[in-house]
Amino acid sequence: MWQELGIALCLVLVLVLVLEGILPFLYPRHWRGAVLQAARLPDRRLRLMGLASMLLGTALLYLLH
Repeated sequence: MWQELGIALCLVLVLVLVLEGILPFLYPRHWRGAVLQAARLPDRRLRLMGLASMLLGTALLYLLH
């Protein structure tokens, strides 16, 4: 069981790293601009965006399961 859990975590990590690397690889100028814009957002807005993404991910996982 622990081995399968470790494999699943590694797959998730690889998937996240690949997905996060696509935009800076393909569009570095646009990605940099988006990061700079995100850095200027207030903490409250960033927290709400983070909460919304967590809830959306959880809802999608629930719907797919």
